[in-house]
Amino acid sequence: MPRPPMPSSALPRGVHAVLVTSGHLRHLDPHAQVPPLLLVNSLIAAFSRAAQPRLAFPLLRRLLACAHPLRPDDFTFPPLVRAAPSPSSAAQLHACALRLGLLHPNVFAAGSLAHAYLRFGRVAEAYRVFDEMPERDVAAWNAMVSGLCRNARPAEAVALFGRMVGEGFVGDAVTVSSVLPMCVLLGDRVLALVMHVYAVKHGLEKELFVCNAMIDVYGKLGMLEEARRVFDGMDLRDLVTWNSIISGYEQDGKVVAAVELFHGMRDSGVSPDVLTLVSLASAVAQCGDDRGAKSVHCYVMRRGWDVDDIIAGNAMVDMYAKLSKIEVAQRVFDSLPARDVVSWNTLITGYMQNGLANEAIETYNQMLKHEDLKPIQGTFVSVLPAYSHLGALQQGMRMHALSVKIGLNLDIYVGTCLIDLYAKCGKLVEAMLLFELLPRRSTGPWNAIIAGLGVHGHGEKALGVFSQMRQEGIKPDHVTFVSLLAACSHAGLVDQGRSFFDLMQTIYSIVPIAKHYACMVDMLGRAGKLDEAFEFIQGMPIKPDSAVWGALLGACRIYGNVEMGKVASQNLFELDPENVGYYVLMSNMYAKVGKWDGVDEVRSLVRRQNLQKTPGWSSIEVKRSVSVFYSGKQTDPHPQHEDIQRELQNLLAKMKSLGYVPDCSFVLQDVEEDEKEQILNNHSERLAIAFGIINTPPRTPLHVYKNLRVCGDCHNATKYISKITEREIIVRDSNRFHHFKDGHCSCGDFW
Repeated sequence: MPRPPMPSSALPRGVHAVLVTSGHLRHLDPHAQVPPLLLVNSLIAAFSRAAQPRLAFPLLRRLLACAHPLRPDDFTFPPLVRAAPSPSSAAQLHACALRLGLLHPNVFAAGSLAHAYLRFGRVAEAYRVFDEMPERDVAAWNAMVSGLCRNARPAEAVALFGRMVGEGFVGDAVTVSSVLPMCVLLGDRVLALVMHVYAVKHGLEKELFVCNAMIDVYGKLGMLEEARRVFDGMDLRDLVTWNSIISGYEQDGKVVAAVELFHGMRDSGVSPDVLTLVSLASAVAQCGDDRGAKSVHCYVMRRGWDVDDIIAGNAMVDMYAKLSKIEVAQRVFDSLPARDVVSWNTLITGYMQNGLANEAIETYNQMLKHEDLKPIQGTFVSVLPAYSHLGALQQGMRMHALSVKIGLNLDIYVGTCLIDLYAKCGKLVEAMLLFELLPRRSTGPWNAIIAGLGVHGHGEKALGVFSQMRQEGIKPDHVTFVSLLAACSHAGLVDQGRSFFDLMQTIYSIVPIAKHYACMVDMLGRAGKLDEAFEFIQGMPIKPDSAVWGALLGACRIYGNVEMGKVASQNLFELDPENVGYYVLMSNMYAKVGKWDGVDEVRSLVRRQNLQKTPGWSSIEVKRSVSVFYSGKQTDPHPQHEDIQRELQNLLAKMKSLGYVPDCSFVLQDVEEDEKEQILNNHSERLAIAFGIINTPPRTPLHVYKNLRVCGDCHNATKYISKITEREIIVRDSNRFHHFKDGHCSCGDFW
């Protein structure tokens, strides 16, 4: 038998408390007589708002068991749908509402149901509910647009907004604020401007919610002038406003302005929160402001955020790492009361930013010892460059396998890092295969494969990939053209390089930066067009940096142009006076043309300034283990030190029998000739090669990775070694790949 209808009565004390606390019937007299259906609907709404569906659903079942008039009505289902704990629950409510005829005439219920389906990623079901609605209001459209946004379907969200406008609906602040973030996901600056115009047209440009969204979007799209105009035109600004504008300037590299905005925020009486300090910490680090960093850290400590908020602690680790204070970053990390996977990723990235790949890998290995921490996207993006840097192919491949296992191998950022790994480890075939599998909607994968092909000297293939990129409608960025120009330089494609330099400016409106100019000078210099390269530098609209003059000096060394080399070196000594590598290049240039007075002058200059050469190291991976060797005398000799030295002496004797003569001009130390020869023979790449020879089967290819440019003598020696041992020796230095085989190198002796 059906339960008897519930009589109208005074509210029990507990029910009244629930309703008042939840905001329902806030001013209701507890002794008032309440209609039973209103009471039940209010309780359902209260429990749903409190995320307690297990208390709300029994009330629905009670209503369904009652006779008319205590049947569910238009107000019963919307709160239940919003609180549905699973897609199956939403589907059950959908079926129930259809059976009772409460869905189609009820716009609010249908909109809530569409929103619930989108919350669980059931886009098709949401569309079906939405399309079956006989009438729609703005709230229903907003539910669909925002839901598509949460499901990473920006193009569909924008299309639906267009359909909404086409059907004569006028969006409100929620509509505009939902569509604006889609501009960022699509990288569409024009759409951002269109939405701004739409907001102005419909009188929404003064809404705080809309203004904050516009500032955030403009900042993320690098449209700081537009963001600042919105900011300056606001009558009221809240914490979100200030955080958005400060973050926009910080992310665009306008760090001084970001710090000034922070001071303006304080002056306006708005107190910063943790997110403010995250942006500020990054800004002061990029400014190189040690004192400012300490002030930020002290502020965080005074507020107790270093203990209570892990985001603030992670920001402090990142800040000190960016300031090259990696030891301080490690201490802050060690002092964190709790560490999540982002904490570890931040420290790993910090080590890589400071050129400490070994330490980055060791930190990752320490992280793996914590069973509750699992690698995420950011972990792969932090660690894979360390493996690339060291040439640790086998370890990188294990990381690749792990990415497949957890479903991140086709993630655009992880995939790009994997392409870079295989390319930098000399595995171009594998890099190309991965590139073909990866979604290629952004420039990242394209830039990685173009750079990989270029550094191996495959210029024509790199140009072919760029042509394919344009055909697929991907807009190249400034990184694309750096990779392209470098590829043209390594392959001697001067005319194509000139064409690309013009193309980036005329077609894509990309303003060249120092890296583009350095690539052009390098390309012209490699081709022997030194006068044109010098004229190009003279005509630069920006001040040439050390990379530009360094490219010219390298070309002068190859072609023996001493006078132009002097000009280049004078500029380099002013721009980067402590970089001993430029002095080495100048000394080599003098030696090549037999000007020994010049060699002595450069060496005296190095001694007077007490310059120390950057320690050279080379790594090689044998039997899944990476060994790193440093040039010169070893304070901690390798376990196979004697075997390596014996192999080097054997190779030296065989090389001399084939005509090898050590080029001692690459040694700046003022020592005897025989000691200079010994110094050359103990350069890090030779130690790594000898180690590889004695630990691998005959004729096995060797892969060596060096942090500096390979010196001319080692380059010559490696050609001899490849012929003597009948091995292919692949050396990646700071400039490019060298494939040595049968006494020849792929670079054509120009690097």
